[in-house]
Amino acid sequence: MTTGLRLFYHRHPFNIAGTETLFFRAMQKNVHHHITHCPEYAAILDRQGFSPDYLRRPEDLCKIPPLPTLYFKQHPLYSAQESRLVLKSTTSGTSGRVSIMGLDRTSVIRGLGMILTTVFTHKLLSPRPTNYIVLGYQPAKRNKIGAVRTAYATTFTAPALHRAYALRDTGDTYDLDLGNLVRTLQGYAKQRHPVRFIGFPAYYLFFLRELQRNGIRLRLHPKSLVVLGGGWKQFFTERIEKTALYALSEEVLGLGEARVREFFGVVEHNIAYLDCPNHHFHMPIYSRVIIRDVNTLEPVGFGTPGLLNLLTPMITSMPFCSIMTDDLATLYPGASCGCGIASPFFEIHGRVGLNDIKTCAAGAATLLADIGARTDS
Repeated sequence: MTTGLRLFYHRHPFNIAGTETLFFRAMQKNVHHHITHCPEYAAILDRQGFSPDYLRRPEDLCKIPPLPTLYFKQHPLYSAQESRLVLKSTTSGTSGRVSIMGLDRTSVIRGLGMILTTVFTHKLLSPRPTNYIVLGYQPAKRNKIGAVRTAYATTFTAPALHRAYALRDTGDTYDLDLGNLVRTLQGYAKQRHPVRFIGFPAYYLFFLRELQRNGIRLRLHPKSLVVLGGGWKQFFTERIEKTALYALSEEVLGLGEARVREFFGVVEHNIAYLDCPNHHFHMPIYSRVIIRDVNTLEPVGFGTPGLLNLLTPMITSMPFCSIMTDDLATLYPGASCGCGIASPFFEIHGRVGLNDIKTCAAGAATLLADIGARTDS
């Protein structure tokens, strides 16, 4: 079994200490693979003065120049021929620019191992027949957005009796029909089956408010579950604290904090982060999380907010080994969580909203000031 397969099919997804060497060797091979098979990526690293010979120990992984996700929206890079890509998807394009993800067979096989381990570890699999409310797009052949496929795939974690979608496909566009969704849920509530809500937190909030506005309160099957992901995107101004969302969910549907889970993911990174019982995103063995200073891009320590840099050796079709997001985040030691998972966890504060990742200080400064104000209060 190759280094990559050993890592992505490891039984313990948070055993960082026990897989440190395995992860490092997989990263070494992944960087070398992309340098060899993607001349554009090799040229970028060369211009940054980076050589794979610099990777001598795990601590050296921070030396890999991170490529901004914004760069891939303008300049997709491939380390495999298009004919070898077995799965393609895109971002939602809410920023006006779209990233294209193309996975070859090796990447898909590695990803499958990670997904199976993740759903088993977090006990998402259930044999109970379940009704689904998908708080996102109805699948369509013309829709290649990765979040659509992820949400649909999640409906296979328990046998699906029926699926209803917040954004219904009209053939030309998508319509948000909360009224129909309310009627569907009322029908689900009369059955003796769990309900799973899958999708964007903003749409879950809008749906709860629609129920509340109509004076509807339901008590769903106790094994019902809410699985949110994708962030707030263009609805960031509508964002509320997690505790407020949990409280509203319990008030309207009887599904409190213990029945709400959240995913974090980036299409250019493709690692699934599912929150722990304390709602923190812990770093799995498949990735490393580096927080970088918004001015110097140097790595910072625990407790200091900065730009989120994500590393993984999963993808062999595109050079996504080290990518820089436009998210501002803070990394914390795992022991400070209290859930029992030892690996570090990170908290997302919001998007910087940059046009150029290297000139982000102004946008990041606003978020940093907001974080400081919340900490002081």
